[in-house]
Formats: sequence, structure tokens, C-alpha cells
Amino acid sequence: MITIVIAEDQRMLLGALGSLVNLEEDMEVVGKASNGEEAVALVQQLKPDICIMDIEMPGKSGLEAAEELKGLDCKVIILTTFARTGYFQRALKAGVKGYLLKDSPSEELASSIRSVMAGRRMYAPELMDDVYSEENPLTEREKEVLELVADGKNTKEIADQLSLKTGTVRNYISAILDKLEVKNRIEAITQSKEKGWFK
Repeated sequence: MITIVIAEDQRMLLGALGSLVNLEEDMEVVGKASNGEEAVALVQQLKPDICIMDIEMPGKSGLEAAEELKGLDCKVIILTTFARTGYFQRALKAGVKGYLLKDSPSEELASSIRSVMAGRRMYAPELMDDVYSEENPLTEREKEVLELVADGKNTKEIADQLSLKTGTVRNYISAILDKLEVKNRIEAITQSKEKGWFK
């Protein structure tokens, strides 16, 4: 029997998911949580095989909970409405075994649970396309400049390190902000980290 904890903050959906999973002869829902903190506590207490987790929940998000559960025997499957590349990248880093979208057919959930139990990874195909199609628009030099900005270096230090004039570095930075369509350096760094573009 595959034991499962479900974490979902929408009560009706939590109930429906529980009923759906319990219809499967080889699965049993042993616990239900309405936020990330409850999910972590239930997994530690009940030691289920699988935890199905929503992302956007009050208190602690599903991604934060997944990061906390990394290294435990419980396999985490994210079930969300958000097909965002940044979320997906973070889920991968947290060791999540499945990332499914809520608009998938319901029978897909049961087959994904079985696949994850068999040691496979199950990721929504549209996310895989996004991950591979989203190329970094920055040139090699712009990437270098942004990595130095992320290291906390100021314009003059970057200019010295790359043997450039400070004006040239400023031009590179404004080109980076334009290409990434962000307002400032911090947003540029955050976006590049979310998309996994830093070395």
C-alpha cells in the first residue's frame, strides 16, 4: 500500500484529492495538511511514501516545505496551477520527484504516483519545454558583469577586474536590465538565479 500525505490550502480541493486517491486500491491517504508547516510535521510523524504538495499555501509554501523534507524517505510530488520556470527550477533543486499541473487529467495523478514510487521522475511536459527553450539572452561579457554584480562588486571594481572603463560597465549593466526586462540589479540577479543561469 502506498501511503500518502496531501498538502493543499483549498479545503474542497483537499477533500476531492483525498477521495480521488483513496479510490485507488493500492493507495491510502494517511494525512491531510492545509499548509507547508502542517505538511512537514505530518510527514515527519507519519512517514508516508509520498507527499503531494501545492505550492502557494499560507505560512510555509510547498517549495519551502519540499526543501525542508529533502533527504527524507518521503518522495514529494508538487501539484500546482503554476507552470512557472522559476518554481520548477527551485523544485528540482529541492529534489522533488514529480511536478504536475492541476489541469492534468485525474487518472494521470495515480499513474504518476506509481511511477514516482517505481523510481521515475514525473514532470509536466510543458515545463520541460520551458526549461530548455528559455535561453539566457545575455552575451558572455554581460554574464560576467552580472555575476560580479551578484558578488557584491561595484561599478569601479568590476571595471578594474575586467579592464574596462566604468562607463562601459554602466552600459553593460543597462543593456542587461533592458534584455532581462527588469528595473534594477537586484531583480536581474534574482531572475538569473531563478532561471538557473548562474554558473
